Amino acid sequence: MPYIAPMTDRLHIIGGGLAGSEAAWQAANLGVPVTIHEMRPKVGTFAHHTGNLAEMVCSNSFRSDDSEQNAVGLLHWEMRQAGGIIMATADKHRLPAGGALAVDREPFAESVTEAIKAHPLIDVSYEEITELPTSGQWIIATGPLTSDALSSAIAKATGAEALAFFDAIAPIVYADSINMDVAWMQSRYDKGDSEEEQKAYLNCPMDEAQYNAFIDALLAADKAEFREGETAKYFDGCLPIEVMAERGRETLRFGPMKPVGLTNPHQPDVKAHAVVQLRFDNALGTLMNIVGFQTKMKHGAQVEVFKTIPGLEDASFARLGGIHRNSFINSPTLLDDQMRLKSQPNIRFAGQITGVEGYVESAGMGLLAGRLAAAELQGRSLTGPAPETATGALVTHITGGAEAKYFQPMNVNFGLFPPVEGIKGGRKRRVERYKAYTDRAKTLWTDWLDAQV
Repeated sequence: MPYIAPMTDRLHIIGGGLAGSEAAWQAANLGVPVTIHEMRPKVGTFAHHTGNLAEMVCSNSFRSDDSEQNAVGLLHWEMRQAGGIIMATADKHRLPAGGALAVDREPFAESVTEAIKAHPLIDVSYEEITELPTSGQWIIATGPLTSDALSSAIAKATGAEALAFFDAIAPIVYADSINMDVAWMQSRYDKGDSEEEQKAYLNCPMDEAQYNAFIDALLAADKAEFREGETAKYFDGCLPIEVMAERGRETLRFGPMKPVGLTNPHQPDVKAHAVVQLRFDNALGTLMNIVGFQTKMKHGAQVEVFKTIPGLEDASFARLGGIHRNSFINSPTLLDDQMRLKSQPNIRFAGQITGVEGYVESAGMGLLAGRLAAAELQGRSLTGPAPETATGALVTHITGGAEAKYFQPMNVNFGLFPPVEGIKGGRKRRVERYKAYTDRAKTLWTDWLDAQV
């Protein structure tokens, strides 16, 4: 039985997204009472549509699930080993996506909400927190859409304005409106362990003339304008397609529209110049997300431009794309190695607001913050995981490993890991090197977890 902290030693978490939900789950399973303070549905946001915890708004993908050759797949593995609710629920509501982990987003959020509310040590309070608490143990996990009031309070307390960039959301298409005489189902290079996985993506081919016409339409389309005084900065991993196109006409063809690893069964001898891919967004197979097509085009322009894509001539849209402001703190300057605010150490930060990017990375920082806070409340000494682990590499990066002057949101990647001795770089040895990274990380992560038992 875990040590049960006195009820006065309660952990408070602001934000019930992926990071907040994971932090609450970890702390509660270690015996610490938790209250999640979630402003939705009383106070809505641009991107959220429900009051569910852990609602996914931008994509339904957790990216690669390969724990031997991919850093985010390794992070998946670490979170599973730690009993994470986000990974367990993602596995429960998994959708075919080749080698990636994609989820049925609405049942996913509903399941997380149900599990959190059923936990005997977790309460959920629906209210907006507008000031930084001065007493008690708190985790701020408000994510990319932190309310204006709380953002102002954070800026005031840290003595600096939160950095900001813009996230764009991809549109969703009704599957039955797609022309299957043009499009076909195939994962790139037929990747996947089953026929279902090998046909997890829908492909819309373009020849050179169609691609150039699409780029012209994209560049000429009406775009969302920013409020006076705002300057658009984007995270490179979530660029709007218009921004990519502005960087060069071939940029999209070497990005989300790359045509490699695909054979069109309608014209097997014809190689596409570019391919637009869609991925199922729900288990019913009725909705499809246009992969990598985050956009800041106005809604009317989106419909016009996207219907020039072969196979989407008569497409109906369940959701059009959009753009929103995303805030994060300068963590290397403001946080200590326990994820605490240096100027107010009763407060930890977790999730995207710390400067990690991606659903899994956000939840991973929630997992760590929840465990660190629980240990402090229980009077235990707990250091963070080794920097050779995926979780450790991320927290090391945001709490001092990154250059504060140029700090920008970061996905987990092997570039954040200390090198493995005796294995040099080079593309030919990449498989060997990545396997060495993951083998080392799994041993160290298991040791870290075992030391807490």
